[in-house]
Amino acid sequence: MNAAPESSTLYAHWMLEEIYAQPQTLLDTYARYAGQEGFHPEACAPIRAWFQAMQGGLVIAASGSSRHAGMVAEITIEDLSGITVDVEYASEYCYRASDSLKDAALLVVSQSGETADTLAALRKANASGRKTMAITNVEHSTMAREASLFVPIVAGRERAIPATKSFTAQLLVLHLLALLAAEATGQTTAAQTQQRLEAVRMLPASIERQLPAWEANVRTIAEQYRSIETFLFLGRGVHYPIAREGALKLKESAYLHAEGYPAGELKHGPNALVSDQTPLVILATVDHADQDSVERYTRTLGLMSDMRRQGANMLALANAGDAEVAALATHTLFIEPTTEWLLPLCEVVPLQLFSYVMSVMRGIDVDRPRNLVKAVVEE
Repeated sequence: MNAAPESSTLYAHWMLEEIYAQPQTLLDTYARYAGQEGFHPEACAPIRAWFQAMQGGLVIAASGSSRHAGMVAEITIEDLSGITVDVEYASEYCYRASDSLKDAALLVVSQSGETADTLAALRKANASGRKTMAITNVEHSTMAREASLFVPIVAGRERAIPATKSFTAQLLVLHLLALLAAEATGQTTAAQTQQRLEAVRMLPASIERQLPAWEANVRTIAEQYRSIETFLFLGRGVHYPIAREGALKLKESAYLHAEGYPAGELKHGPNALVSDQTPLVILATVDHADQDSVERYTRTLGLMSDMRRQGANMLALANAGDAEVAALATHTLFIEPTTEWLLPLCEVVPLQLFSYVMSVMRGIDVDRPRNLVKAVVEE
């Protein structure tokens, strides 16, 4: 049994403190790999070389929240670099026929670097001669030692069992990997890379500005959902993994039933569950400079309009000032605009807060939920 974490001295719980630590964590992680002048050569040259030496596609193997980070990376790496990416449950990777994986390199993502099924996937790839990379928060972990290349996140110790700052740090590192992969494959210009890095650099300050209002609004909204036992989270494209992460946080923190679906799948069965007592949590942000994002947003508005006519209870995440989403939703949490690929880093934070507040309202030890451990070291 895990020892109970010590009490936070600044916040009611470690989970809340770690949610508020995310701007600094993102700053620290960014500083490890880049600065105002661009990528740091000593930190990033080995990553570029790793991508340049790839012979086939890329498989990402991970579990839990780390897998959701990998799902975001799948879309970002493919969109920016053209590299084919597949995401596997780490627990399933070992049972795939070796021939079916061909020459794909393997990227494993793990907060601890000791997750049993992810470590087994890494060892299978190493044994078959594949290139491997590990992203973990622990520099002296087994995965860090055994992978061909180790890429650390800089989240510091995370005391609460639900992953918060380690998850957003993973998202940031994976985004930087996507930019480096785009350089390695010649799919970007120096000017584009610098522009994208500047957007990343601005993100921690943006999240820090928004955190107090997010918490205040979440506390008000959560009161309206005090009696709810089931939630459906919906997102499209790169936002679908964040819908899954939001649902996972609510399960593990508040012991509530929650599922994440691609928004387009709602009418293919799950809509039968939708009612005033089964609310929808809908990711409806948009990057107006990205035509694909605008198309996704337009389709999400159409779904919300249909659900409003159906009488659905909807909590939406939307761009600051978006009156269209606010008019359709029951409740709305607003997010400052950023690029399509960085919106997931912002969206997940109010969802973490929602899970935290729902947990506390239900009298649950949010730092130490039942039946869970920080690192699953046995399958």
